[in-house]
Amino acid sequence: MTLDELTPGTGGVMKDLTAEGALGQRLMDLGFYPGATIKIVRNAPLVDPIELELDGYHVSIRHDEARHVEVE
Repeated sequence: MTLDELTPGTGGVMKDLTAEGALGQRLMDLGFYPGATIKIVRNAPLVDPIELELDGYHVSIRHDEARHVEVE
């Protein structure tokens, strides 16, 4: 399952990152790594961005970026 499929209030543990290049590096710099705990806090009123709680801090990313993050 990918991160963009989750609804607010749900979460999981990051399993894999499928993004490559600059996007992959940016997501890793933000703290997306296998084993990271992720919880969906809320979606913006017009759907993008998604606010996440990632290992205790808040991060916002777009749905198209969230499609590259696999969770279990």
